[in-house]
Amino acid sequence: MLKKLLSEFAGSFFLVFAGTGAIVVNNATNGSIGHIGICMVFALVICVMVYAFGNVSGAHMNPAVTIGLWSAGIIKIKDVPGYIVAQVAGAFAATLTLKWFFPMEKLFGTCQPYNDSWKMAFGMEFILTFLLVFTILMVITGEKEYPALAGIIIGGVILLDCLVGGPVSGAGLNPSRCLSPAIISGTTKHLWCYIAGPIGGALVAAIGHSIIYREKENKPA
Repeated sequence: MLKKLLSEFAGSFFLVFAGTGAIVVNNATNGSIGHIGICMVFALVICVMVYAFGNVSGAHMNPAVTIGLWSAGIIKIKDVPGYIVAQVAGAFAATLTLKWFFPMEKLFGTCQPYNDSWKMAFGMEFILTFLLVFTILMVITGEKEYPALAGIIIGGVILLDCLVGGPVSGAGLNPSRCLSPAIISGTTKHLWCYIAGPIGGALVAAIGHSIIYREKENKPA
C-alpha cells in the first residue's frame, strides 16, 4: 500500500507542478505558452504519469477519479482515504514549490469561472469530469488492447476537456488540483464548485458505466 500512496503523491505532484506551473510560467512570460500550450501540458503530464505509475497505483492523481472507481467497484473503500490524502498532499507540495519558484505570483493556477458564474463553473466541471471518468472506466473494463493505450486515450480526453472548459471554468476536473492553489492563494470564493462538480460528475459516470457494462455483459453472443 505504501508504494501506491507514494505513487499517488508523486503523480499528483508532477501533475500540479507541470500543469499549473504552465499557467504560472505563461503569466510570468506574457503569454508565451498560450491556452493551447497549457492544455497540451496537462494532457502530456497525465499521459506520462499514467504510464509511469499506472501499474503501481492506477495513476488516479485525482480524488474524483478515486471516488468514481470506488463507486464502480474497481477499488475498495479502504483504499479511498489514503489515496485522497496522498493526492491532496502531492498537490499542496507542488503548489508550495511553485510559490517558492515564483514568489510574485498571486493565483498559482487557481481555477476561476468565466464571468464569476458558479453555475457555469459547477456545470462545466460536472460534465467534463463525467467525460473523463466515464472514459477511464471504459478503458479499464474494455477490450484487452485498451489498457496499453490508456495514457494516450486519457491524455486525449484531458486535452479535449481543457480546450473546451479552460476558458469557461479553468477545467480543473480534480478537487486536489483545484484545492491547493485556491487555499495557498486565498482565492476560495467558488472553490466548492471545483470539489462538488468533479465528484458529482464522477459518481454519475460510474452509474452510466455500470448500466452500459451490464447491458454489454447481458448481450447475447
